[in-house]
Amino acid sequence: MQTARCGSPLSRTRARHSSMSRARVLVTGAGGFIGSHLVSSLKREGHAVRGADLKYPEFSPTSADEYIICDLREVREATPAFRDVDYVCALAADIGGMGHISKNEADILTNNTLISINSLRLATRYRVERFLFASSACVYPMTLQTAPESPALQEDAVLPADPQGAYGWEKLFSEQACRYYSEQHRLDVRVARLHNIYGPEGTYQGGREKAPAAICRKVAAAQPCDAIEIWGDGGQTRSFCYISDCVDALSRLLASNITQPVNIGSEEAISIESLARKIISVSGKKLDLRFTDGPEGVRGRTSDSTRAHRLLDWRPTTPLDAGLARTYEWIAAQLQRA
Repeated sequence: MQTARCGSPLSRTRARHSSMSRARVLVTGAGGFIGSHLVSSLKREGHAVRGADLKYPEFSPTSADEYIICDLREVREATPAFRDVDYVCALAADIGGMGHISKNEADILTNNTLISINSLRLATRYRVERFLFASSACVYPMTLQTAPESPALQEDAVLPADPQGAYGWEKLFSEQACRYYSEQHRLDVRVARLHNIYGPEGTYQGGREKAPAAICRKVAAAQPCDAIEIWGDGGQTRSFCYISDCVDALSRLLASNITQPVNIGSEEAISIESLARKIISVSGKKLDLRFTDGPEGVRGRTSDSTRAHRLLDWRPTTPLDAGLARTYEWIAAQLQRA
């Protein structure tokens, strides 16, 4: 894999306090939403990037210098991806919205545990310099998320453990595995806890889509005076972080010396009903909402991003209205082409 020249001023700035200048980086899950965007971001910063996944990105060509189709659940199949790289960004996971997660918990637990352990084993075997693990806000105790106005989640609040479902348990287990590999094998680990990342080129149909994409699709497909279906009563709250802000934070964390878990998310809480009404407003359509039974997840979840502010000098810069407009326009265009 050839090493590209260091490009952006940001990457040069980070190089002064990090060894990441012109690194060889493996991104697992490079065919997914966040992974494909991270590959492009790392390439713009001047790094040589290898992608690995079961599939290529669905909506645009990969920017990776090299791309390996492999099943990370099988260690022999995954092995070539981990050779001759400096850093690993471990984003590969069996993931989706509440509809997918609630119906496939055994598969999610099995698939993601195998992916995480194989990735840690291979990163240790090939002595990579740094390993970034993409965790989730689902690791936080459900007892802290029982009301729409629940306090923002701080990184140290993860224990005592009561994560959300099999996906949350697997992510919490994998965080602990990262810790033990760091202690025993001196693997230099970074942990990012992602909070509801959204934006263009994300899954928007098929059952794995998350709330912003699902609502954008429903609104884009609706006829005037239709009613958009919302699971629950719409009062559940979340914070949503735009994809470009997310990959900026991941890049900063990878280049940093921060070994503590770090939340990557917005601190702006919004109800799902309000989110839907914002998207309807973007569309210019006159639509109603219909609330139905369905998996809702926790009642209220918001990121406390103080640690990211303080240690990474990172804050989301994309207003929710602007991010939703871009996401809606992209999904509406996809439906039109289809």
